[in-house]
This record gives sequence, structure tokens and C-alpha cells, in this order.
Amino acid sequence: MWGFEPDHVADLAKTRVNTIFLPDIPFPEKLSVEADLVTALSFCDDYLVAVPSHGFKSLLENAKKYLTDHSRIIWATKGLDLNSSQFLDEVCKDVLGDSIPTAVLSGPTFATEVANGLPTAVTIASKDVQLAQDMADSFCNETFRAYTTDDMISVQLGGAVKNVLAIAAGISDGLGFGANSRSALVTRGLAEMSRLGAVLGGQQKTFMGLAGLGDLLLTCTDDQSRNRRCGLLLAKGVGINAAMDEIGQVVEGYVTAKSVYQLAQKHQVDMPITEQVFQVLYENKSPGEAVKSLFSRQLKAESQ
Repeated sequence: MWGFEPDHVADLAKTRVNTIFLPDIPFPEKLSVEADLVTALSFCDDYLVAVPSHGFKSLLENAKKYLTDHSRIIWATKGLDLNSSQFLDEVCKDVLGDSIPTAVLSGPTFATEVANGLPTAVTIASKDVQLAQDMADSFCNETFRAYTTDDMISVQLGGAVKNVLAIAAGISDGLGFGANSRSALVTRGLAEMSRLGAVLGGQQKTFMGLAGLGDLLLTCTDDQSRNRRCGLLLAKGVGINAAMDEIGQVVEGYVTAKSVYQLAQKHQVDMPITEQVFQVLYENKSPGEAVKSLFSRQLKAESQ
């Protein structure tokens, strides 16, 4: 385990419990806690990266010179690169080149439920069929199941956009709009996610799977979602910085909203919900005005 502050790492090693985020879940016996990146990388050839999206590139840059011809990387990070709006597989390629196989793990996964051994299913996407299968075999047990696909674009996009839409769902519920509105938001959010995915070369069927619809439903409807809770606070008039401080963990949808909005603008894809979330987060638009903007849009066919 690498990436925490030194004092926190020492606490993790001593207590063998993540006292901040999973205080009731003891570490598995085979899990080692390691503060030094070089030492951590020396244990094996397959690496699972689970850091916020804004720290993904810097971690790869720090690790690059210690990787070998046998190294393979899989990540559970859900988001795009903060500065370039690139997918994380593109970041890997830019930093590490083409020689290291990569994969992404995504899907409806609240950490507490996974840690408690509750039944969970995910998707592992990779252009390297063997890597995807090896990772599925490694992760699967009696309560955790992994499906595989080669559609890295859709899996990564689903994991990113759903966080933005979860903020919108929190705003909707926080304003008291009810189940009808939430259902419409999830459905239309899935439509705009799919539109962008189609332009970028993703497969529409992937968006109907675990990494698309599955993760979207989870994040938009359950208060374990940090992004949904952020939306709830925004609807109460709490500012974005105060909302994130109150939540106390990274709200990926805040960073991702800008990246997805810029990506949609670049490819001229209509993503009205994403656009309104971006304006609430970055242009001081009130949640109420954002809703009015959505409902004043010109009518069109549902398929558009």
C-alpha cells in the first residue's frame, strides 16, 4: 500500500486498519503496508492503481523508471486527466509508451460493501485479452465477480461521467423534486453519456452494462456516493468548497465535470445535464436556475 502521508502509513502498519475510511475492516493477512514506492513496486509485476484522477499521471511518472518489460498496470480510478481531459489509458501511453499492457476496473462498487464481502460485480476492460482475463481471475471470489471487455473507452467514460450526473441527482433530490425527476435525470444522463461515447468510438452496449448504467444507478441513488451528497449540499445553498470540506473525501465529479464539459465542447456533443452541473460548480449558477435551464430547452425527439 503506497500513496498515503507517512504518519498515516505508520498508523496503517501498526493498526492494520484504515481508521479514516474503513475503521471496522481489518486488513487481510497477506496485505502489506508500504510507504516507499520503489519497495512497493518490487513485490510483483502487476500493479493496481487506486488514486484520485488528479494524482494518476504523477504517480505513473514517479513509477516509470522502476517498471520492467514484465510490468502490467490496472487502475480503479474513475475520472479523466485534470489538465488534458484525456482518458487514463491515453495518459498511460503518453507517460509509459506502448509496451506496458493496461486495463481498467470499473463498475458499481461502494468500498464499504466490497470490504464487507457483500456481492459485487465489475467490468475489467483491456485491449490485452490475456491481461483482462488474468485480472478477472485474480479478483474473483465467492462474492466478487468480474466480467471482461475490450471497450476501454466506454468503461472509462462511464466511470467518469456518472460522477457528474450523481451531483445532478443530489441537486434534484435536495431541491425536493422526487423520484420522477431522479428517474428522468438518470435516463437522460445515460443518453448524453452514450452520445459522447459514440463519437469517441465506444460501444453502446457497454453503457448498458455494469460500468455504465450499473454504476450510474448506484451513484445517483445511494447516499454512500460522495458526489450525490455533494449535490444534496449544493441544493441547500452550501458552496462547493464548503461542501467538499464537509464530505471530507475527494469528490471526483467536481474535477471531472470540467473535463467532461471540455471534451463535449471539443467534439460538439450536446450534454445539457453535464453543462448545467459545470455551470453550478464553476460559474456560480444556482441549482434552481440550472433546473430551469434544462426544462426550457427546445423540445426534440427522445432519440436525439
